[in-house]
Amino acid sequence: MTVPYDAVLLVSFGGPEGPDDVIPFLENVTAGRNIPRERLAVVGEQYDHFGGVSPLNEQCRRQRAALEQELAGRGLDLPVYWGNRNWAPYLADTIREMTDDGVQRALAVFTSAYSSYSGCRQYRENIQAARAEVAGAPQIDKVRAFYDHPGFIEPFAAATDVAVRDLGADAEPTIIFTAHSIPTSMAAGCDYEAQLLEACRLVIERIDRPLPWRLAWQSRSGPPQVPWLEPDVNDEITSLASDGAEAVVIVPIGFVSDHMEVAWDLDIQATATANDLGVTIRRAISPGTAPDPAFIAMWAELIEERIAVEADPDRALRAKRCALGGLAIRPDVCPADCCPAPTR
Repeated sequence: MTVPYDAVLLVSFGGPEGPDDVIPFLENVTAGRNIPRERLAVVGEQYDHFGGVSPLNEQCRRQRAALEQELAGRGLDLPVYWGNRNWAPYLADTIREMTDDGVQRALAVFTSAYSSYSGCRQYRENIQAARAEVAGAPQIDKVRAFYDHPGFIEPFAAATDVAVRDLGADAEPTIIFTAHSIPTSMAAGCDYEAQLLEACRLVIERIDRPLPWRLAWQSRSGPPQVPWLEPDVNDEITSLASDGAEAVVIVPIGFVSDHMEVAWDLDIQATATANDLGVTIRRAISPGTAPDPAFIAMWAELIEERIAVEADPDRALRAKRCALGGLAIRPDVCPADCCPAPTR
């Protein structure tokens, strides 16, 4: 079969790699929002707990290397490049490198499993803006959303079981799934919340024993008068404690890997909330952190799936696609009006 792509592009958010990077990085993230520098300095203090270094970039390096190795093992000689939205390696620089290397057509994989503006459409816009900066830039397609793929769900279920067992055989924890909150105006225009609820259900179906669960939100930002998805994870822990809960297991189902939002908002803030209330807390590890071999194999399978579609559309579209649950499988090419930007 002819392979219609000659490279893969791993696309991520980016993060600072040292203390001097923190404020410039946050300025990139908040560009155009008129956030005072004093406020950025307050947010930047979170990075002080980690030496001014986001875990995300190193996780992306491991993911890139693992994916390239996995593809090679499947007989696909596809170099894997990596570019970020907000920090080096910037997408434009990576696409310039790809162009210099003679890449004509690439397939993008996002470090985001769900459909939303910030998790999908904005990355597509970032790619187009970066391509516009580079003469002769390659065409870049993307793989479909993978929130319902076994390679995403099953590692989360296994990690949840590990966290539950760590509490002891007699523990009866409540599972709190968490995801990055988004403005309700953004949520109204996409399937983000529905996909997350489906992913939670799929994980619960696969853990060792049935446990009560709920979906909570974290990492909201912006002015307080703008409504975002609720409840916040800290409020959820507080509510459970008032109802007599003794233990919780946090599962960051909305995240591919344990980057800054997980490390700060869950491992520090949510853990402090639980400790203050006398609630024992454990957290499941996200599958892209190490990364889990099944997670990397999933990305490779999605790449193979898209290659098959491009090589023989009629035959490939009749083939069964790997997905769990009852929601419609996301299309290869997003509709022009999907996941619109939130109203600001």
